[in-house]
Amino acid sequence: MPQLAALRRAAPVLPVLAVIALLGLPAETDSGATPADAACGLVVLWAAVCTVRRARRPLTRTAAVVLGLPVVGIAVSATGAVTSGDAITGLARYLQVFVLVPVAMVLLVRGRRDARLVLWALAGLALWQGAVGVHQYLTGTGASYQGNYVRAVGTFGPHDVMGMAAVVASGVVALTGLALGTGARRHRVVAAGCALALLVPLALSFSRGAWIATAVSCGAQLLLAGVRRAVLVFAAAAAASVVLVGGFGVGGSALQERLASITQVAGAPDQSVVDRYTMWAASIDMWREHPVTGVGLKAFPAHRDSHASLALSSGSDTEGDGQAFRRQPLLSPHNMYMLLLSEQGLLGLLTVAGSWAALLVCALGRLRRAGPARDCALAACGLLPWQLVNFLYADIGGPSTVLTAVCLGLAAWWSLAGEATTGPAAVSGVR
Repeated sequence: MPQLAALRRAAPVLPVLAVIALLGLPAETDSGATPADAACGLVVLWAAVCTVRRARRPLTRTAAVVLGLPVVGIAVSATGAVTSGDAITGLARYLQVFVLVPVAMVLLVRGRRDARLVLWALAGLALWQGAVGVHQYLTGTGASYQGNYVRAVGTFGPHDVMGMAAVVASGVVALTGLALGTGARRHRVVAAGCALALLVPLALSFSRGAWIATAVSCGAQLLLAGVRRAVLVFAAAAAASVVLVGGFGVGGSALQERLASITQVAGAPDQSVVDRYTMWAASIDMWREHPVTGVGLKAFPAHRDSHASLALSSGSDTEGDGQAFRRQPLLSPHNMYMLLLSEQGLLGLLTVAGSWAALLVCALGRLRRAGPARDCALAACGLLPWQLVNFLYADIGGPSTVLTAVCLGLAAWWSLAGEATTGPAAVSGVR
């Protein structure tokens, strides 16, 4: 039967699709591990089983070095954790996101057919979360923003206001790559239409960091696809923005104020920006005391108060329709690079962030040889920069963290898998 044949062809990446689907479930506010985290364990186990069955060397030498590099900094910093519990949970989380899941996806994604399945699954998740977010905005059932329950947060709830923004932005970037690289006109139209539709919930997320990262990544994808096309799209986008926002006032005062605040954070920043700057300064101060290995995994909260100035508030306010007011403590600097620098020192920053830089170099280097897999290549070359730019304003934590692992896995597959990945359905994605 055709359905069974299609299911067999997709079998290697089915656990990855399960992880993405589980990210669409409502998140528990006080739980640590989520169903998506459990599915990540299944992805790693399934990759190990498939590798043993193929009886081949699982990774190239380059892939082993690039993906194994973060283990050094993570393992060393785990020895400096405040408690053994922090060391174990921190080690497990970092290895899951930055090593195990990306390695598993390199092993499981066999070719562009599998990659497209994962990319369209990301798009489906983004459309679902975006639809929930738009409904929250229209009905006033989202997270609190300026006293109104209008902030779109999807199923992640008001305690993870960045979750829906990350999912929707990843969907926009994935669909942009598919629209720019695919040859079939119908697929281009569908992908471009879905990407444009997702801009609405992305705007309603009021996430400045996600807006900036999406603009940078999509702009890079357009330039990689062709300078002439990029200039035309940039001009059309600028004209549409002027007409819709300036002429018709589309977006509402709250959205326009949030957009304008991007260029005002240095002059008259709000308390959230003040807190962020203060925690960044505290991170640098921690690094100066422990320059090589940092203060230890998950040790930022324990050292925060002794290094932060009095400008730091006690926490951020979270509230939503059906969700009681809650004061969330500031347990991280909301900047992945600062978090690495403070907790893992120069060793962690060079090994973990160095691995990401190597992935980006390899991804761009393979782009010219993409051939029929150009759509997957452009998507991967957009998702990785999105993560790297977004890490300037966010770090890992919360139910949406699993999405980071999946996006890094797609980037690792394109960057480090063998030439067989450009085929329609290679037996193995590595050589």
